[in-house]
Amino acid sequence: MSLKTIRSGAIVLSLAFCAQFALAAGPVARVNGSDITEAEIAFAEAEVGAEIAGLPTEARRRVLLEYLVEAHLFAEAAQKNQLGAGKEFEERLAYYKLRALRDTFYEKRVRDAVTEAQAKGAYDEQIAKMAPEPEVRARHILVKSEAEAKELIKQIKAGGDFFELAKKNSTGPSADSGGDLGYFARGQMVKPFEDAAFALKAGEISGPVQTEFGWHVIKVEDKRNHPVPTFDEVKDQLMASLVQNQLKTVVQGLRGTAKIEIVDPEMKKAIEEDARAAAMDAPAGQKQQ
Repeated sequence: MSLKTIRSGAIVLSLAFCAQFALAAGPVARVNGSDITEAEIAFAEAEVGAEIAGLPTEARRRVLLEYLVEAHLFAEAAQKNQLGAGKEFEERLAYYKLRALRDTFYEKRVRDAVTEAQAKGAYDEQIAKMAPEPEVRARHILVKSEAEAKELIKQIKAGGDFFELAKKNSTGPSADSGGDLGYFARGQMVKPFEDAAFALKAGEISGPVQTEFGWHVIKVEDKRNHPVPTFDEVKDQLMASLVQNQLKTVVQGLRGTAKIEIVDPEMKKAIEEDARAAAMDAPAGQKQQ
């Protein structure tokens, strides 16, 4: 769950609140004597980083620095124009304090509460439940008639090169790659083709196999169980999932002990209607909870 990106006007005031977190290391830049710190860059990236995520690291850092230079200039101009006081400013500052507190709580009690060890445990648990999934790597030659298929089988058995024969004769889209279909599991090919391929051993050639597309000659190159992803390959995804679960748990706990009153009658009605609709859509087991 993330907050909407706050534009340049918003960061002007939030920087003042976040300045207390400046790192002990020297500043990255100065604007009229005011330091731009690494802490400010980190806060700016958390706030607007999604907009520049496609940039290389150093380019992204330069954009953030320019963003902060502008923020400092705006903040200084606001002070000179006596815009740092008044009801509107105080309300805005109160909101940024609320958001800063929310973000700090999220980081400490939600995000940082999920560890890599927990992700590794979830990975091991999921991998243990995964049944081996057989796969076949095969080539094929697709022709229009059974007679053509039989003639090609004859040529292959006489020493013909399957790759070249597929390139020359196959009408399928894999002809240019010698009929190579890569690895596939059950359920990915039409059934007659699948049954024939999985029945062959590595290196064997099928007889003519008819499908809705025509007649096939199949050669199995290899058989294996589908490799499971490594922990490093799925770690980020697992961590994100665990963070979402932790967030849901924390929010439910806080809501369960809070007194939340929707005062606006129209808003209250809309929320109640949404809740009823969600209850109707929920699975039967959840409705009983």
